[in-house]
Amino acid sequence: MQSFVQKHRILLIHLSFWCLYFSFFYYQITFPRRGEDVNYSRAFFDASTHVIMMATLSYLNYFYLLPRFLLHKNLLKYLLEFFVPFSIIVTLHILLKRHIYADLGESKRFLHGSKFILQHASTTLFIAIFVGMLKFAEDWLELENKRKELENEKLTAELTFLKAQINPHFLFNTLNNLYYLAFTNSPNTTEVIAKLSQMMRYMIYDSNYEKVLLSKEIEYIENYISLEKLRLNNQIPINIFIEGDVNQVKIVPLILITFLENAFKHGVSNNSTNAYISINLSVHEKTLIYIVENSKLEINNHEKSGIGLQNVKRRLDLSYPQKSHLEVIDTEKYYKINLTLDIS
Repeated sequence: MQSFVQKHRILLIHLSFWCLYFSFFYYQITFPRRGEDVNYSRAFFDASTHVIMMATLSYLNYFYLLPRFLLHKNLLKYLLEFFVPFSIIVTLHILLKRHIYADLGESKRFLHGSKFILQHASTTLFIAIFVGMLKFAEDWLELENKRKELENEKLTAELTFLKAQINPHFLFNTLNNLYYLAFTNSPNTTEVIAKLSQMMRYMIYDSNYEKVLLSKEIEYIENYISLEKLRLNNQIPINIFIEGDVNQVKIVPLILITFLENAFKHGVSNNSTNAYISINLSVHEKTLIYIVENSKLEINNHEKSGIGLQNVKRRLDLSYPQKSHLEVIDTEKYYKINLTLDIS
């Protein structure tokens, strides 16, 4: 039912208007007056022909005259073209009304007066203008819908582009790790390849959905941490804490990993004795809180994080408009991000 109304809303608006107008006019001419008997059949015929005449002029203007005016932008030509059918229809309608009430004689003599002619012409003009304004309103709504569609298409294309930037970045880092392990003849090389295969499967297939289960995103993060631990020979304390039900919550894919990548890139090294990374992820009702804290390497204190952080901030703006809050704490000793998402 809702889809039917949405699809035919313009037609329903017009039908509703004419039904209301017919009801109002019919009530007006059948309202009991002192000393007059109401002929409901005559009143119904009068109301019907009245609406037909009004609608004829209105939709001649709506479908033909107004589109020509909007195309050529010639106001004088439009007014001349409108005046001819307006005069004909008003004249015919007045003659028809006089014929309908001809047998009443003196009681309907006002139908022949100039006041009635002016009043009827004004009413006809008002109705034609009102229906014409609906045309402008409908055109505006159509343009607004097209603008929103184009905007959505643009945002979708931008999101696709931003997400595509993640893949080469991740692949570049992981291949470096794999090269290092292979170069050192590490027995963990096969394990790395298996985990890399799992992660690539997630990136290629699952991340194409608008949202994925948070549990899958966490599995991806844990695989990433495992790869980094192998590269660092498990010498750096890396702690991850997860709280809440992550199996019933969905999230935009690959929205969390960039913060973790930056933590490994700028915060840890086998040469640093105080290096650490701490990850906290909690789900409370309709809110997700994601905290990543890492130590800072002296050589990277002034190094830019590149496009990764800008990328994820833009994705948050597009995917969670007015539903995300990112706090960044940057000190001499540590770097910390606190991300809050409304996942309702």
